[in-house]
Amino acid sequence: MRWIRAAAAAVAFVTMTAVAGCGASDSGSAKASGKVKLDFWGWAPGYDQSVALFDKTHPDIQVSFDKTASGAKGGYTKMLTAAKAGNAPCLAMVGYETLPSFAAAGALQDVSQYAAPDKDDFAAWTWNQVTIDGRTYGAPVDTAPMALLYRKDLFAKYGIDKPPATWAEYAADAAKVHRADPGVYLGDFGNDAYNYAGLAWQAGAKWFGTGGNSWHVSLDSAANDKVANYWQGLLDKKLLKTDPSFDPSLYKDMGSGTVLSDVNAVWDAPILASSVKSTSGKWAVAPMPVWNAAQPAYGDDGGSATVVMKGCQHPKEATEFAMWMSTDAASVDNLVKVTGIYPAATSGLTSPALSQPDAFYGGQRIYDVFKAESARIDTSWQWGPTMTQTSTDLGDGLGSVGTGGSTLPSMLAGVQDKTLSEMKHQGLSATAG
Repeated sequence: MRWIRAAAAAVAFVTMTAVAGCGASDSGSAKASGKVKLDFWGWAPGYDQSVALFDKTHPDIQVSFDKTASGAKGGYTKMLTAAKAGNAPCLAMVGYETLPSFAAAGALQDVSQYAAPDKDDFAAWTWNQVTIDGRTYGAPVDTAPMALLYRKDLFAKYGIDKPPATWAEYAADAAKVHRADPGVYLGDFGNDAYNYAGLAWQAGAKWFGTGGNSWHVSLDSAANDKVANYWQGLLDKKLLKTDPSFDPSLYKDMGSGTVLSDVNAVWDAPILASSVKSTSGKWAVAPMPVWNAAQPAYGDDGGSATVVMKGCQHPKEATEFAMWMSTDAASVDNLVKVTGIYPAATSGLTSPALSQPDAFYGGQRIYDVFKAESARIDTSWQWGPTMTQTSTDLGDGLGSVGTGGSTLPSMLAGVQDKTLSEMKHQGLSATAG
């Protein structure tokens, strides 16, 4: 990720004087009896188990994992509020998409001097996700290639011989299923902003870029219109269910056979498995449908980092833990099995956990799908500095589209206008296009 120094400087890291001046406080860490103690805030399942593994083998550095609400449901607000007050934890789980907003707010600590030796342990594009304008703020944890999770038995019931390989086939299958039973749907159109971002990413519909010392925002470009018009067309024909993303209503419909598939990230595989346990063995994973079968390209929905928060009194030890969690073999195995990550560390790609058959998915080695897709994901995608605001507006807009209160093309244009306004409010130079 390349940033324009002048743009970043406009928000500057001195805007949070309370954070910048908190060097006298422990801010999430303490040292007693020769031990360094670090607080770590996050929400992903399995993180606590990796922390426990670290604590067993590092008696001089002890990490305490405090589970928060997910970032979009209050976790990020809690972290930023703590940073402003000067009592943030040393470590925090922050998605790649939100990390620029944290940096712009002055909530992160530059740990470049401690992180630099580990740079080559990670896929280059993931290291770029934690490095802004030459400053590294933590360790990449994972990437999030997307795939089609689907009910094998119900696909067969409705005459779908193979999972749709293209979006054209997906639309045809959606119509076929709904004709057979108007109460059944091939998929769901939810309100998850980052899932939609992954669909845009796949189509080359980049949202943010930089040039001429200015940000460029384009949520309603021609490529975005292609994606928006496609999904709006399916909605207009009533071919999709519109349960909110990750809502109990969605899993009820998936468990009952009302919704037959989900296009989602690798980390959704264990969430689905735990949410519809009674259907174990009936699911499978296939590549997400593509626009052009001759030149397949896939999307990414997420990926996160372990960042060091501003004011941490032990940044060296905090960085040591962050790098360890992402690269240690036992930790990576745990995060693959429990959290459902696809590792950002190159060594993690040899984890035995990635080659294990998954009983919920009929004994399939599901990570083989994600591995094959990863080579065909455009790694030049860039997140903007106001994604906290953009994602909120987009999520609200997607919910409105699902209920018929708006259309995707018009909603995206509105989100773009709000994003430009927020960026300018923060003192950033920003233009449409």
